[in-house]
Amino acid sequence: MTSIDLNADLGEGMGTDEDLLGIVSSASIACGGHAGDAATIRHILKVCKARGARAGAHPGYADKKRFGRFRVVMPLEQLLGQIREQMFLVRHIAREVGVPLAYVKLHGALANQTAEELAFAVGVFASIRAMDPHMAVLALDNSEQVRAAKAVGMPLIREAYADRAYSADGLLVPRDREGAVIHDVDAVIARCLRLALHGEIEAIDGSVLKSAARSICLHGDTPGAVDLAREVRDALEGEGVTIAAGAPEVEG
Repeated sequence: MTSIDLNADLGEGMGTDEDLLGIVSSASIACGGHAGDAATIRHILKVCKARGARAGAHPGYADKKRFGRFRVVMPLEQLLGQIREQMFLVRHIAREVGVPLAYVKLHGALANQTAEELAFAVGVFASIRAMDPHMAVLALDNSEQVRAAKAVGMPLIREAYADRAYSADGLLVPRDREGAVIHDVDAVIARCLRLALHGEIEAIDGSVLKSAARSICLHGDTPGAVDLAREVRDALEGEGVTIAAGAPEVEG
């Protein structure tokens, strides 16, 4: 039987977290960098525990004013310090609540940069692995994030995006380009079905990308996010796809 994980970025102040946690199987929790604080982290972790959703950390550039969507030039060690600070916070609260923190997924500009730059991604992932060698990384499939995760020995969960356009090289189209975010519900559903059933994604130029992703991101900050997530889940289940948080890939 085919199964796929649905994940959403939560704790970003959209007011839809609890509704989405009734639909998705994994929650990537903003941990104080681009959004969120101790109170929002604790609340979402408690809901994850009650509903059996897999919980993950969602760190980014510590830049709430711009929602972590712009690259900030700084020494690497300063950036790693920001990431470690966010990870310390979310891991501490997860232990208090009694919820295992299963994975890390990078946010916004930090995610895009690690998807493009292998050496940079290796540095970031190695720092996270030093904190927790068992934590998986939710990584954009076919990007340098995947190669970096393998290089440092992190368990891997391959991810694709439901409502974002792809370039022919397998990376996301920058948000400032027309067509980067897909708003048509039917188109989003069709993309999710094609990925789940056939392992394919159509790029913005019409070319077809092969993808081994088994987790689909449904953005919580998209207008109508809850209704879209519900329709995606209903369509997948209607085709016999089970929604579940699958085990990460482990090298060796």
